[in-house]
Amino acid sequence: MSYHYLLDLALILLSTKFLGIITGKFQMPRVVGSLLAGLVLGPAMLNVLSETAFLSQLSEMGVIVILFTAGMGTDLRELRSAGKSGFFVALCGVAVPMVMGTGFGYLAGRAGWLPGNTLLENVFLGTVLTATSVSITVETLRELGRLDTKVGSTILAAALIDDVLGLIALTVVASLAGEGSGLALVLVKIVLFFAFAIAASFLAIRVFLWMISHAKGKNLRRYPVFAFVICLLLSYCAEEFFGVADIIGAFVAGLIVASTPKAKYIQSKFEPLSYLLLTPVFFAGIGVKVELPSLNGQLAVFALLLLATAILSKVIGCGLGARLCGFRGMECAQVGAGMACRGEVALIVANRGLSMGVMSQAMMTPIIITVVGCAVLTPVLLKLVFRGQPESVPHENSLMDGYRAMERMDQMSAQLLNREGQTAGPAAEKGD
Repeated sequence: MSYHYLLDLALILLSTKFLGIITGKFQMPRVVGSLLAGLVLGPAMLNVLSETAFLSQLSEMGVIVILFTAGMGTDLRELRSAGKSGFFVALCGVAVPMVMGTGFGYLAGRAGWLPGNTLLENVFLGTVLTATSVSITVETLRELGRLDTKVGSTILAAALIDDVLGLIALTVVASLAGEGSGLALVLVKIVLFFAFAIAASFLAIRVFLWMISHAKGKNLRRYPVFAFVICLLLSYCAEEFFGVADIIGAFVAGLIVASTPKAKYIQSKFEPLSYLLLTPVFFAGIGVKVELPSLNGQLAVFALLLLATAILSKVIGCGLGARLCGFRGMECAQVGAGMACRGEVALIVANRGLSMGVMSQAMMTPIIITVVGCAVLTPVLLKLVFRGQPESVPHENSLMDGYRAMERMDQMSAQLLNREGQTAGPAAEKGD
């Protein structure tokens, strides 16, 4: 058995914190530092770290916990009110990138940058640009203290709907290429998942209430454990049985926990786990996955133009959807910037097109550059569009800030337990 993974984890944690401090000095979110740490240590530059099964699985656990804690911290009333605006933002945020991506591929082919490209390849390129990766946005908004706001709730709602619409778009395009399981089957699976999630929420909340009524202030560790079990089960069922992204299952599990009286206590116990291990590994893992083949000048220009198209299409499309729902100018820009990030979904769509023979290998390098560029630039854009607005969460720009944050969380947990008439000492947290 190799223990090299311990060294990998040590390097990731040290580099993400160090670069997070540096990016904080330049008034950028620390998420950017974590992404840069993966790029610097990964195959793209120093090649000190490489993608392993352990790091990939731990990264996936990281994004699940990020969306789970985001769901726990979501104001359900605000999220419900954002349902309509989230739908229009997601709809425009899929349609506009699809059109702009397809048009960009067509123009690039006419200019000779993509010799031999077809209409179907251009449509696949547009489908790649429809995907939104909300995990980086969630972490950045939490850092800026803007997650639990009207704009933050709209972005979360739109991201959930965007994932469903993107799945439908991929199914349609794959069917045009002669593959795919059929649009009707995909729609049925999506409907069944949300029906399953509703049934699971009623059952889980009843179990929570039963546990609370019988616990009588003791054995508090059972609540975070049971909550995490719900998160893992819903994530597994979403991906394995319904073909829906596991992060949607995790977010739904967070919403279930948010409906229980122990939501704040459970959230306070998960935040140290996310902060100390899972979040740095996830964001660094994005950079570690990047392997850039040699670029010539023409391909580099194409990649930069594709990156610009990817960001502008989401900002314009989602901003337009927000405008139709009554958001003001700066709020539209904030929603658009929050939806601009791409991630693993875009790479999955691109790999699907490559395996089907629809997309050429030459297209993969610009797409990788686009995904990484969006991941790095989205936190910067969010910082710019929220500049001058009050922040409700302080920044953590030094090594000691993490410890102070955990101390504050422990104090908040103790105050919460005292208000509920429970003992906050060690006896109150004695395990089963």
